[in-house]
Amino acid sequence: MRLRSKLAVFAAKFTSAAIKKLHMGSGVTLPGLVARLVDPKILPEMSAQVGKKTIATMGTNGKTTTNSLLCKVLEDAGHTVIINRTGANMLNGIISAFVLSTDRHGLLHADYACIEVDEIASVRVLPQLSPDCALLTNISRDQLDRFGEVDVTYNLVKTAIHGVPKTKVVINCDDVLSYTLATEGGNPYVTYGISEQIFDDFSRSEIRESIFCRHCGKKLEYEFFHYGQLGIYRCPNCGLSHPTPDYTASEVSFHDGVYDFSIDGTTIHSSARSPYNVYNTLSAYAALKALDADTSGFKDTIERFDYGNNRESIFTINGTRVQLHLAKNPIGFQQKISLVLKDPRPKDVIIQINDTYQDGEDISWLWDVDFQYLADANAKTILTAGTRKHDMGLRLKYEDVPCGSTNDLRASILDLTENGTKNLYVIVNYSGLYRTNHLLGALQEETRP
Repeated sequence: MRLRSKLAVFAAKFTSAAIKKLHMGSGVTLPGLVARLVDPKILPEMSAQVGKKTIATMGTNGKTTTNSLLCKVLEDAGHTVIINRTGANMLNGIISAFVLSTDRHGLLHADYACIEVDEIASVRVLPQLSPDCALLTNISRDQLDRFGEVDVTYNLVKTAIHGVPKTKVVINCDDVLSYTLATEGGNPYVTYGISEQIFDDFSRSEIRESIFCRHCGKKLEYEFFHYGQLGIYRCPNCGLSHPTPDYTASEVSFHDGVYDFSIDGTTIHSSARSPYNVYNTLSAYAALKALDADTSGFKDTIERFDYGNNRESIFTINGTRVQLHLAKNPIGFQQKISLVLKDPRPKDVIIQINDTYQDGEDISWLWDVDFQYLADANAKTILTAGTRKHDMGLRLKYEDVPCGSTNDLRASILDLTENGTKNLYVIVNYSGLYRTNHLLGALQEETRP
């Protein structure tokens, strides 16, 4: 290991320790910046020390859960794994994950690295990371002021993947954007997909990111949609069509709040409460098979896995079941609405919308969500919160969905848990997630009998 790289590691570790001692944060991003300033080649140096394989996970929806699944399966198989578990998926956060995992000599001792990569950062990260496998979950709109329309994301990811031509790509072939990206490049690739309809009408909505053939520009024909542009498609003009997936989930059924499904002939009883987590599980399996990793323990790991990742958490406050969910773009929010509608019991709902840089300052995407379904959700109370609570309220007003608003989230949660239906859903976008998680956790402790 080069002396400059060792200095970079020790500087990063000192920075992380100082941040934690001074209670200035979690110290998962700034150490990476410090390391990179000391040694601009620190990430290639670190990634080269991974003993077996490195997996980069990208995609608009599902990458955090999928990355956690990959890590858990590998750890249960006895491997040491580096992961940017906190979701710090830009360049500095990824570097931090590596340098903070080194021993006192500045050396790594890891079999695998499971790295979540932001789509915008992918152009810089992938050439330095040189992953053995790049997993792409899907491509759709997200944070319009950062990504713009979906074509921008598509071109960024395409450039990043084609910049590492030896990397094997694992593609969701139900997504015509992802599949076209793979077929247009020279990377070896494998596909996964679900060829039976497992999403309900509320999940599917009318949101379509691209229904035109990327090869000839003609409108695609669909046998059915899963959601967004994901489904079974074909181009009547040039012949582009949905391939037979290399890996698929079949016999998917939902009962008692969980999903059963079969992958490679093995039936899995999963705690996944939403059909998109069937996708996430399948994508993790496909990536592991693409790397020739041991999947003998896959079923056992999945059946014990907590899909929440702090983005779907359940609390008990004043005897009320409180569910916290993250929804940060049209496709993701539509899935949360479907989840609410699957619960026939009376309920209360709080929707918090903020507009920080993390969330995206452009919240016009709210108009692409089919909120009219909430009128049939058996909701006694719907409250809006956050810096854009009035925008959210206006959106619901246009659908004739009655709602109020709150300036005090804590007080409203306490009121609804004491006087409401005993079934509360709290849906937040990105910047509200960790603060609300902490708030709900604290209220659960305060009201514990």
